[in-house]
Amino acid sequence: MSNYKFNDNQIAIIEKLELNSDLSDIEKLFSINHPSVEQLETLLKVANALYRSGHPIIEDKVYDDYLDDFKTLDPDNPFLSNVEPEVLIDSKTVPLPKKMLSTDKAYSFEEIKKWTERIKKAASEIDFDQESIEIKVTPKLDGYAAYDDGTRLYTRGDGTRGQDITRAFKRGLKVANNAGRGLGPGEIVIKKSYFDKVLSGKFENSRNIQAAIISEKKVDEDVQKAIDDGACVFYPFSELTKWVGSIDKLLSDFESIFEKIWNAVDFDIDGLILESTNSLLKEYMGATRKFHRWQIAFKVNTESAEVEVLKVVPQTSRTGRVTPVAELLPTKLSGATLSRATVHHYMMVKTNGVGPGAVIKLVRSGLVIPKIEAVIKRAEPELPQSCPSCNAHLIWEGDHLICPNKSDCPAQTENTLIHFFKTLGNVDGFGPKVVKRITNYGIKHIHEIYQIPKHEFVTFGFGDKTSQNLVDQLKASREIEIEDWRFLAAFGVSRLAGGNCEKLLQHHSIVELFDVSVEEMVKIDGFAQLSAEAIVEGLANVKEEFFKVYELGFNLSITPKVSDREDLDSPIAGAVVVFTGSMQQGSRDDMEKHAKSLGAKVAKSVTGKTKYLVAGDKVGETKITAAHDKGVTVLTEQEYLNLIG
Repeated sequence: MSNYKFNDNQIAIIEKLELNSDLSDIEKLFSINHPSVEQLETLLKVANALYRSGHPIIEDKVYDDYLDDFKTLDPDNPFLSNVEPEVLIDSKTVPLPKKMLSTDKAYSFEEIKKWTERIKKAASEIDFDQESIEIKVTPKLDGYAAYDDGTRLYTRGDGTRGQDITRAFKRGLKVANNAGRGLGPGEIVIKKSYFDKVLSGKFENSRNIQAAIISEKKVDEDVQKAIDDGACVFYPFSELTKWVGSIDKLLSDFESIFEKIWNAVDFDIDGLILESTNSLLKEYMGATRKFHRWQIAFKVNTESAEVEVLKVVPQTSRTGRVTPVAELLPTKLSGATLSRATVHHYMMVKTNGVGPGAVIKLVRSGLVIPKIEAVIKRAEPELPQSCPSCNAHLIWEGDHLICPNKSDCPAQTENTLIHFFKTLGNVDGFGPKVVKRITNYGIKHIHEIYQIPKHEFVTFGFGDKTSQNLVDQLKASREIEIEDWRFLAAFGVSRLAGGNCEKLLQHHSIVELFDVSVEEMVKIDGFAQLSAEAIVEGLANVKEEFFKVYELGFNLSITPKVSDREDLDSPIAGAVVVFTGSMQQGSRDDMEKHAKSLGAKVAKSVTGKTKYLVAGDKVGETKITAAHDKGVTVLTEQEYLNLIG
């Protein structure tokens, strides 16, 4: 593997991240074969910051592969749900005129087909004619993302707030194709032919130049000349060469479309962007916190080899998922000798026969753990029965084997504590960094944290004032009223998030719940056999810790029982109610709580069982129409308030 060494520019960027690691330790992360989850998170943050600042240390495809490994090992990590931030300019951020999200990625034609199936499914759900679905394909420019509102030019920042870089236009930066200002999102790029001919001997890569164009410092004279020569431009996405057609045409002619669009521009590109152009579909599909669901990037990954599996080893992540890691007959690929590969999940091991003696096809881009693309020769799989970290009996959850021992599994300890305080929602001071420091001193359980005196926090390295604040917050978290279902959900039992906690507590008290059998739970609406088995086993695993915490005296508000609700004299008792949009008379959360107190069953989405959709401000007509089509009564906020008196 290569030995990485940061230069002065990279060191300056990394120092802004304020990581709790030495530079030499961070450098080593880029040279090891099998980074841990924590190491991967640090590596990704550093690689992203260096890439966005114009001083990349690894190629895009290498970063993407690291990211995929991280998704497999720690799928619930907050880093994965947010737009990767920029660490570039030491100036204030300003709100972007419109959100700028990242783009989800696909590396195979099969993934593109699955994405088009999701588009079709969404169309059918809103009765949109599938023959009218239109897909646009454009080059994915490998530049510096920016937004031009006609007055100011902004960096993408974290997708919501960016920095004002209008100075780039003042330096002479042109808009591509002589288009006007104010065309929204785009990329700052430099012509590939110009860079190769004029600047390749002076700059390591084109991203150095893109970053220099918007820097607050004086522009290098070679960069200024490139701007003056029109080689550097802001390229609005709306001006890009495009292919537009139906899904069927896209899939049948994919290779020719790919070749045409890939070679359509004289700029570095790292893939193609595919998106639906239909506004109704886009509005309905919406976005996650990180990606638009109606858009995807296709990227290429071609290096592969056929390798024999020696054995499959289970590893428990801090979320409780047990990840299968295949140990391989050492094989050369992309100039490196590979001996391990992460299998996606144990259902893949089971259904595809990934065991000792199996032959798999590996695909690899750069210096990262490779991906298993196919199983060439099957073998008898070996499925673990117990957690390799704590020996607890494993349970199935979808495609994954899960360790349900949230409270006493060494691999999960830190995440269990973080999840507890985050879910409880009334303790600001106990974030990941504080919890990590506490666990480093041997504190492994929730109840132990509540017993830490001030002087012990001081010995952990917290200041006197901070230590007192932590003690005060722990005291307050027991005194501030919280819902019993939220308290139960904080223990992180598999398949027992807030909604299911509330359903169970409508039938049993929080103390009685630990004695409920699988047979009794299945009788409650919404709990199938497998879910009930997983929940009962999960509750048994956390029972001892739960009661140690419960007996500390939390101020719990009790969920009304179904029998009590049926007796309520309320026009919405027993009705399924959905709230959407911005409310004027209170927060949506408060209105949902009040509706529950009146006996309503509050849901998050409209189905055929919904009786009322309460629509506040800024609700799209599509959602209203879809509700009417299902026979749902749609009420304005005031109409709802009149109904409940």
